[in-house]
Amino acid sequence: MENTAILATAASLGLIHTVLGPDHYIPFAALSQARGWSDSKTALITVLCGVGHVASSVLIGLAGIALGSAVSRLEWLEGLRGDLAGWLLLCFGLAYMLWGVKHALRGRRHAHVHSHADEGPHAHEHAHQALHAHPHGEESSVTPWALFIVFVFGPCEPLIPVLMYPAMKTGLGLAMAAAAVFSAATLAAMLVCVFLLLRGLSSVPAQRLERYAHALAGFAIFACGVAVKAGL
Repeated sequence: MENTAILATAASLGLIHTVLGPDHYIPFAALSQARGWSDSKTALITVLCGVGHVASSVLIGLAGIALGSAVSRLEWLEGLRGDLAGWLLLCFGLAYMLWGVKHALRGRRHAHVHSHADEGPHAHEHAHQALHAHPHGEESSVTPWALFIVFVFGPCEPLIPVLMYPAMKTGLGLAMAAAAVFSAATLAAMLVCVFLLLRGLSSVPAQRLERYAHALAGFAIFACGVAVKAGL
């Protein structure tokens, strides 16, 4: 009965800490919308970042168990990681937002005056954005890796007691089971929140916002970083 309660607690904590932390899903939905990722690519990137997010905390928790570290010490370390992750998220969002603003300004319509042999001078209006509608491969691949690095540094503070308490009570087996349940609940909640948010974004008229999609995505990620730094 106690083992069941521990596993249920692990699942609840995984679900709650994900839903209450918008940094767990807003960056994925924002980038997916801005960069035109398919559902399968969005899910893959979300899962990989989620695995990096929980696996790093599991490794720290296991090291703490092996060394006999107190929960308070590990939570202090996770706090330092959280501070670093907040700065990384904030800086990544700011850099992406500035790049998005530049991308939007480059797409502003303007005219060039020129002439042909059989015609007088005249102007053609166009936008350079059409020439760059699809991100270059290098730019496109850097973005998921940057997000992955941010999430590897992002801590799972609720996971530490989920690991430590069962390890002290019954041994490593229950601790690993609790970590697996916590991780599965976290990944499932991330996916559900990402795709619910994407379904909501799909109802917004895209024509008016398409030019500013990257800038808005960067702002959303930047805002998540600010929220993390503010302890929200």
